[in-house]
Amino acid sequence: MPPRSADHGRRRAAAWTAVCALLLAAQAQAHTGQPGGASGFLAGFLHPITGPDHLLAMLAVGMWGAQLGMPALWILPVAFPLVMAVGGALGIVGLPLPATETAIVCSVVLLGGAIALDRRPPLPLAAALVAFFAVFHGYAHGRELPAYASALGFSAGFVLATGCIHLLGIGIGFVTHLPRGEHVLRAGGTAIALAGAVLAWRLAAG
Repeated sequence: MPPRSADHGRRRAAAWTAVCALLLAAQAQAHTGQPGGASGFLAGFLHPITGPDHLLAMLAVGMWGAQLGMPALWILPVAFPLVMAVGGALGIVGLPLPATETAIVCSVVLLGGAIALDRRPPLPLAAALVAFFAVFHGYAHGRELPAYASALGFSAGFVLATGCIHLLGIGIGFVTHLPRGEHVLRAGGTAIALAGAVLAWRLAAG
């Protein structure tokens, strides 16, 4: 039987996952699709949710962290949005960053593949890989800042949404505590990697 503290941690993470799922659904429902009707924060919050490449990569970060266990469980999902905010600032001010879309789809393939293959590199290497990809995801968000949106509000929105998606990924990752749960998680990683491969093919096809 797992320690009570671990069980409490899983229940707390599951509760936060449910809260974030409700928040994501509520924000998506509130989006009218009219540029003048959405705040900078709401536009930023919706941006990672409506992009499958961003959504899959961020889910993968949470899932991989859960697969690796403590302390990666929290370090990876914290490192990603923090570094992503830096990338977002680069995009907002218009500094060039080549191969952004290629790096984003590669992040989906590689992070999903790491889960599928149960890769467990040293924590500094895993964190560095996540941070590297976070720069490109943040840059893409910053470059797509709507003309009507506040840069600060937009940035806060996509960072918060990213954190919520990471928590959803962590919640999915807790299937490892179920019988054959590790196989289920690795199958999820395979699905993410394959989806990333499709996105890469579409990007290459133009």
